[in-house]
Amino acid sequence: MPKDLDPRFDPIIDRRGTHCMKWDLMEPLYGVSPDDGLAMWVADMDFRPPDCVLQSVRDLTDHGVIGYFGNDGPYRDAIRWWMQERHGWEVDRDAIFTTHGLVNGTALCVDTWTAPGDGVALFTPVYHAFAKVIKANGRRIVECELAYDGTRYTPDFEAWDQVIEREGPKMAILCSPHNPNGRVWTKAELEGFAALAQRHDLILVSDEIHHDLVFPGHTHIPMSRVMDADRLVMMTAPTKTFNIAGAHSGNVIVEDEGLRTAFAQRMLGLGLSPNSFGLHMTTAAYSPEGAEWVDALVGYLDGNRRLFDEGVNAIPGLRSVPLEATYLSWVDFSGTGMERAEFTKRVEKDARLAVNHGPTFGKGGDAFLRFNIATPRSNVEAAVDRLSRAFGDLQ
Repeated sequence: MPKDLDPRFDPIIDRRGTHCMKWDLMEPLYGVSPDDGLAMWVADMDFRPPDCVLQSVRDLTDHGVIGYFGNDGPYRDAIRWWMQERHGWEVDRDAIFTTHGLVNGTALCVDTWTAPGDGVALFTPVYHAFAKVIKANGRRIVECELAYDGTRYTPDFEAWDQVIEREGPKMAILCSPHNPNGRVWTKAELEGFAALAQRHDLILVSDEIHHDLVFPGHTHIPMSRVMDADRLVMMTAPTKTFNIAGAHSGNVIVEDEGLRTAFAQRMLGLGLSPNSFGLHMTTAAYSPEGAEWVDALVGYLDGNRRLFDEGVNAIPGLRSVPLEATYLSWVDFSGTGMERAEFTKRVEKDARLAVNHGPTFGKGGDAFLRFNIATPRSNVEAAVDRLSRAFGDLQ
């Protein structure tokens, strides 16, 4: 059992009754009471952000006047420093647009570069909010299913060429690193996505919100280092990295001047501007102190990952897809021979775990559940024990 514990991440913080989606909505949505269940669904962490981020909020409230934010130079410079320091990516200050999180950023991209009735390609199974935004905007979802060999997901460009040729989408949305399967795409794979977009004249939106949460042995490569800017839109955010999702702060980074002009015009037309709390927290987070905290966090999550995988893979019929990044474990239940309703019932009713259902992520998700392991080590231990008992008859 991993022993790499850390006092910043081990304490149990009671989030019940705090307007916390993850804990306060688990019973109405999944039938799992927060009194005796564990919330392992919504993609936020049960950890406090680093002190530098919390102090930035205290400074705001201590001052007492919370007005319009001005002089965003230090904010933009903090983003540029982080991307250069952590990802080897040089970002133009003028390319940065701040949105109310990346679901909002995705919606703005769909709204800017597609029209009602247009198709948008998704590489499924993938983050479910993409599909929701596409549908809500009156666009068509074009599913390009990833190849899965029982262990690892890979692109299937040959099959996708046929799908895209037939369906004619105008845009594709890439999740890099991928949620929910945890892949860190290789340079060759990213070049394949870029070539796909080029062949079919697609705008490619690359959501890289999990880019800081990459495990040892893997390296995230920003799509902007692989693909020409003329059809590329990058999306990043501090929210997953530093557990400040409630700040609803993200960045759409558009390096091409023509694409940038169109996006700026759409934001202006909708009257969008960021909230000051998100800008202050981001500026504080993208710093050497924030970097040290993230390094410690990844080490802790890696310990959780190893513990969870060892426990789940010891249960006959269950397979935890090896995580290369993110804190979202994608578990395959196909080996149990059970119908989806049966293995889901065992997880929710018997193990008392609230988790995401695989079909919400699109094609290829039917036999899966997604588990959020960004929680104190003791909760991961308890989850593994509960799963072992719930599927005890398979032992």
